Amino acid sequence: MPSVLDTLAAHSDNPSSFLALNSGNEYFRADRFDGACAYRLSGRYVLQFGGPFTAPEHRARLLDAFTAHAGRRLVAVQLQRADAELYAAHGFTVNQIGASYAVDLSRFTLRGSRFVRLRNKISRARRAGLEVTEILDGDDCGELDRLDQRWLREKGRLVKELRFLVGQRTGSLQRHRRLFAGRVDGEVVGYINYSPVYGTRPGWLHDLSRRRPDAPPGVMEALNATVMERLVADCAGWLHFGFTPFTGLAQEHELPGASPLFSRFARWLAEHGDAVYPAASQLEYKQKWAPHEVLPEYIAFRGRPRPGAVWQLLRATNAV
Repeated sequence: MPSVLDTLAAHSDNPSSFLALNSGNEYFRADRFDGACAYRLSGRYVLQFGGPFTAPEHRARLLDAFTAHAGRRLVAVQLQRADAELYAAHGFTVNQIGASYAVDLSRFTLRGSRFVRLRNKISRARRAGLEVTEILDGDDCGELDRLDQRWLREKGRLVKELRFLVGQRTGSLQRHRRLFAGRVDGEVVGYINYSPVYGTRPGWLHDLSRRRPDAPPGVMEALNATVMERLVADCAGWLHFGFTPFTGLAQEHELPGASPLFSRFARWLAEHGDAVYPAASQLEYKQKWAPHEVLPEYIAFRGRPRPGAVWQLLRATNAV
């Protein structure tokens, strides 16, 4: 049977699908065809990530089998539009929960008046002496570990590191990712980890990132711009900036049968939910790059949305 990674590479069209391989996830596999569902348990709930990963002709069968396995307390998150329609057709209550953002690297440019402020930030960081290097698998990452610790400490004692819907930097799968660090005067001031993306918009996902609090302005923008230039030279197709919850919400994206109560809750979090997730700052960063695609993403509940299900999802992500 193919590995879950091979299954994702062959069948996934979700730009965040590599996160299905995060440590802590479990997998439901199909016996008769290549397919997998990634999930984890939180309380009494089964939290599925990204929908059924299999060939299009098997998706409905895999969802039926997994639903029978998971039971009534199943919640699926970060579904793409095709997934959302499939779940709705199978009796789930499906609502938009946010959006993901992507740049077509074949059209990438920082020329023009719309990028003046971004170019200025990038130039400022480069004048400060920023140097970008790729960290290869097996290199010493002690500096990055210390940056992680300092980054989390600066957030305050009540802030926890997000998980489940956020990528990882360690483990055996790191050899499939690309990790770039920015240094000033020889010291690491920030890094970005990029995960592979498969499907109709193949390329890379701008995933886990960290910045030293005292880093010069524009460091992360300059770091990512340098990486984008390298990806263009490597003929990569797309750079995805990933899922941001509670952004891009629009009635036109909702499916028939969506819960009005959950829609109101999501919109309330969009306006007041910074304590749960810093969506506004994440969105501001992603919009700087003028994404060519904004893709709605969905959450699906078996039955009606329940407060307990939302609470367990927030717990699983370490947001509360």
